[in-house]
This record gives sequence, C-alpha cells and structure tokens, in this order.
Amino acid sequence: MRMLLSLFFCLNFFLCEAKLPDLTPQDVVNKTQEIMKSHASHKELTPALAQRVLTNYLEQLDANKTYFIESDIEEWVQSSDPLLQQIVDNYNEGNFSTFKKIHEAFVNSINRRRRLEKDIDYQNLPTNVKSSEFKDIPWAKNEEELKTRLERMKALLIETAAKFNDEMREKSLLRIQKRQTKYEEDMLQSNPQEQEKLILSNVLKATASALDTHTSYFTPDEAKQFLFSVQQSLYGIGSQLRDDINGFTIIKNVEGSPAALSKLLKVKDRIVAVNGEPVVGMDITDAVELIRGEANTPVLLTVIRDSIAANGEPQEEKLDVEIMRGEVIVKESRYKSSYEPYGDGVIGYLKLYSFYQDRENSSAIDLENEIKKLKKEHDLKGIILDLRYNSGGLLSQAVAVTGLFITKGTVVSIKDEKGRVQHLRNLNESVTWDGPLVILVNRMSASASEIVAQALKDYGRAIVIGDDHTFGKGSYQTFTLAPDESEQVNPKGEYKVTRGRYYTVSGISPQLNGVESDILIPGPLIESEVGERYAQYPLESDQIKPNFNDDLSDVPILQRDSIRKIYKFNLQKKLDLYQPFMEKLKENAKQRINMSLNYQNFLKEVAKKDSRDFEKGEDFGQNDLQLEEANAVMKDLILMMEEKGLYLNPARKQALTKSSLSEHNSQEKRFNL
Repeated sequence: MRMLLSLFFCLNFFLCEAKLPDLTPQDVVNKTQEIMKSHASHKELTPALAQRVLTNYLEQLDANKTYFIESDIEEWVQSSDPLLQQIVDNYNEGNFSTFKKIHEAFVNSINRRRRLEKDIDYQNLPTNVKSSEFKDIPWAKNEEELKTRLERMKALLIETAAKFNDEMREKSLLRIQKRQTKYEEDMLQSNPQEQEKLILSNVLKATASALDTHTSYFTPDEAKQFLFSVQQSLYGIGSQLRDDINGFTIIKNVEGSPAALSKLLKVKDRIVAVNGEPVVGMDITDAVELIRGEANTPVLLTVIRDSIAANGEPQEEKLDVEIMRGEVIVKESRYKSSYEPYGDGVIGYLKLYSFYQDRENSSAIDLENEIKKLKKEHDLKGIILDLRYNSGGLLSQAVAVTGLFITKGTVVSIKDEKGRVQHLRNLNESVTWDGPLVILVNRMSASASEIVAQALKDYGRAIVIGDDHTFGKGSYQTFTLAPDESEQVNPKGEYKVTRGRYYTVSGISPQLNGVESDILIPGPLIESEVGERYAQYPLESDQIKPNFNDDLSDVPILQRDSIRKIYKFNLQKKLDLYQPFMEKLKENAKQRINMSLNYQNFLKEVAKKDSRDFEKGEDFGQNDLQLEEANAVMKDLILMMEEKGLYLNPARKQALTKSSLSEHNSQEKRFNL
C-alpha cells in the first residue's frame, strides 16, 4: 500500500449509480476488522463509533435532508447507550437489522416526499433563494418545514433553469426529476439480494468514514475512479467543480490547464450547460464526463457569472464559453520561478504546487536547479518559497525539499498504528541556500507543505508568513490498490485508511492546528472555514519528544554506532537568527497593511465571501497583495540583517569558503548563524 500525504478533493458518488459489490454480512465484518487493524486510533467498534456510523448512514441516504423529518429518525440521531451497545454486538455478529430499519424508514420518507411535492404551488414559489441556505442544515422538524424546504429548493433550481431558452429549460427540469426518480427507484429496490448489497455497501462506507475524515471504503468502480483521479492525467479543461444544486461552480482552475491558460473561465462561474445540454440536476460525475473529451477538441460551456450592472447593481450574466480540451495533469503540477530586483541583487521567488517525482524530475531537483541558476545569474539576497494551495504529495520529496535549506538532520517522524516511531532524515550535508528564507502559506497549505514549513521553522531556518495557520492535516494514509494493480480491483471493494500521524523535528504534529505563521499576512481564505479542524471526524492531535539531538533510536542497535560516526558530523543546529528582528518585522507588516487602502478594501471583500469558496484567488484587482507584502517583509529582513552584519553577500561567502574550517566555525558562532 502506497503512503498518501496529499490532501485530495475527490468526487462524491451516489452509490446506487455504480455496480454494487457482492458483499455478504460476514464480508462487512471482515472488512471492518481489516480497516480497524490498520487504523491509527480506532481498533474496535465502540458505542461512540456506532453513533457516528448511524449519523453517516442517515446522511448518506438523505444528503440534502429533504426526505427524513426528525420524528422518523430520532432514535438513531441521538441513540440511547443500550441501543448503541446492541448495535455494536449485532454488527460484530454480522447482524445489520438496525440499518435495514433505517432503510425501511427512508422508503417511507420517499413516499411522503412525493406526496408533499404534489402539493407545491409552482406558480407562487419563493424568490431570492440562495444556495448557501442549504449548507449544514438540520433535519426538518415536521412535514410543514420539510415542504417549505422543498419549495425553496425547487425555486432555486427553477430560477436557474429560467436563464435558459424554453427547450433547454425543459431539458434541465426533466433531468433534475429524472435524477431524483432514478435515485428513489434504486432505493425502493424490491429485489432482496440487490437491496442487501446496497445496505451493506452503505454500512461499510458509513463505518469507514466514522473512523476519521480521511478513511474511506470504495466500491470497485469508485476505487478505479479514485486511483485515476490521483495518479494519472486526463483530457479536459482542468477546472475543479462544486455541485451547488443550481449548477456546478468553478472553485479552481488548475495551473497550466486549458481553463487557466484561456482565461475565459473564472473562479465562481457556474456551469449550467455543456454543449447545449443542461447539467443542472445532473450528478457531478456525469457532468464531468461531458466536459472531458479528446485533446484538441472544443467544448462549449454555458456559465452564469456574477457581475455589476451599469447602475452599480449586482447582476448575473449568461455566457457561452468555448474551451479547447487538452491534457490536464492531475497527479502533479510543477513549480514557478521568478525574481524581483532589490538593491544590487534580487529576491528569488519559488512557487511549488505539489511534491512530485517521476523518472526525470522531482520537486527537490527542480527547485535546486532554479536556486543554483538564480545564484549564478544574480546576487541572490533572499528566497520566498510559496506553498499556498499546495495540498501535498510524496513524503520523500518533503524531506528532500527541506534538505535544500538545512544540513543533515531529522525532518519528519511518523508514528504508525502500533505506536512505532520512525525518523526520516536529510542525509545531504550540503546546503543549496543558507541565506534569508521566507515561506508563504495559507489555509490550503497541507500535508507535505506543512512538513516543510514547520521543519524549517523548527530549525530557525525560515520565517513562516501568510494566513494565521495552514490546513492542519498531520496524518498519512495508505490505499489498498497500488497504481500498477488498477486492473485487479478487489470485487469486494478497496479502502483508504489513516495509518498514523507525522511530526516535525520539534515533535509537533500539524494535525488540527496546522503550522502557525510567525507573521500574519491575511489572504483570500483568512475568513474561510477551511482545514482539518472543520472536518466531521478529525483525528485528534498529538506530540512526541523533539529530535534535534538525534539519538538514532529507530535504527537497529547493532548498526547504530557505525551510522553515528558518519551521520553526526555537521548536523543542522537549531538557530535563532531571525528572532532579534521578529517583533519589528511584525510591526512593519501590520502597519503597511493597515495603511494600505487597497489591502483594507480587499479584507472587506474577503469578509463577505462564502466560506466554501476554496478558490485559488490570490489576486485582488491585478495584484497578489499577500505576495507583495511577503516581498516587503523579505526586504525588511535583508536590510535588518545587513545592518547587523549578519547577511553574507556572495563575495563574503566566497571568502569564507576559502578560509579554514576553524575560522568558518568561529564566524558562525560569532554571528549566531
């Protein structure tokens, strides 16, 4: 099983729309035990977990909460202790009678919804309904409240459909109804064998996701789709979509993709038709399949875009946008390198989109080459490493990228499901860049990017700036289906399970809390509820002892002495180089932000945004204000270090290189480098 550190945004599937695995009750028991054996925290089903499973199961059946009312499910929403214990006992024996009862209650709710919808007055539907109304809604208290919810949802869908011509509007409304009818008919399945497979598959899904937010069970078809989405490339436009009921909202255009390069599609555009075919009400997987296609073929997207009318009032525009499909690398984006002149030198800018590796390239090698190029062609005074929106990648590359800026030493430690701790070390004592270093992060910096940011902060090699904290994913997962086994999917299904947590050299795990910025420079996500702490069942945080003085405790004792003789030379020291300047740097940044009218207007706009908008929106107007302020912080830092004689320019470094090792060491001690 391959270790997964990335934060993946995967598509949700209606289980009934894929071929169901031939599960038996004993298969569910065995698969659950297998998953829990590997899980970082939960080793057996408990009453507390059983309550989570019930909650998940209910929400899988009624994701939009438009079928059940409170009285239907009250015994399962807040179950009694005796009932939960009974569910645990029954589950371990392969008895899933409680879930069959819930399924029966759902069948009854389908009939009620159909009855309520017949009474809806479509001529007098409410107006100005927002999709945000349906986020995190509770169960309806009674039939009246449920009917009101259905009316408002219908109004939202019809209002969107009204933007089409008559033919497309009719198609859109028919598709919505067809999707609902198909789902209900599958749930009303009278074949007992098919019904049992559906219930058991849903039980496994509900159980896996009850352990933590990153553990999942996949049917065979879903397993193939998951592997494809995280390992391979595809042909399409390169936009990430969110189903907002009244269309599919673009939340991100992948860097270098046809959507990003064309600049015709914008974040927050809502796709309502593909090649003239309405997609409102369509399952997101079906909509994505319509958008994908062969390279160099066009796809026509009808989008709704928010804009401002001539009179200053907000309005919606309907636009037809044609995009030429191309290859979209899902597995990895690469990096971007540039520089900004400063004094008689430059400030280097390196943006890393993911932590990748293939036969020819890797994130560490590419960054190393760019740094060497900057040093060769310019007087490089400082580097800004931009890890915003970097959701992770390979653990080995997190270690290698960190190693560009430190000598030998522990970078990250992992603790598995049995409590065993393994330290992953940088073994290369040469440093590609030992000068001023700033790491720019936001609330979507996750996993491997958090390792790099926290480790370099731990060693005192970098100042972390940006949003108040990063995403907070301090766990790693394994997936039972390896990339070279994509045609050998287990007919009983596959799973992804959280095996343990990771920690940087200080013993700190970013789980839940993320990496805290040394200097706050707010960006577009500063008001957004983004991060592990907002997940339904996040893994709890943890801490281990620091490992700055590496005792090689995870190395076999017979090999420890021989390895220590080689490894202990030139270990990275914990530095306090930036501490004397930190308060002044914070004060300067705060003052600049407060005095900038553009920045203050930006922050006001950010405060109005829907917290679900995970858009890649660094820009405000034409400027990336967060990056501009990061440059200002770096300039302050370089100036302060030069004034204190702590910044070593290339000529000085060359002189030190030619001097004796003892002189070099004394200089390091003198300048506290």
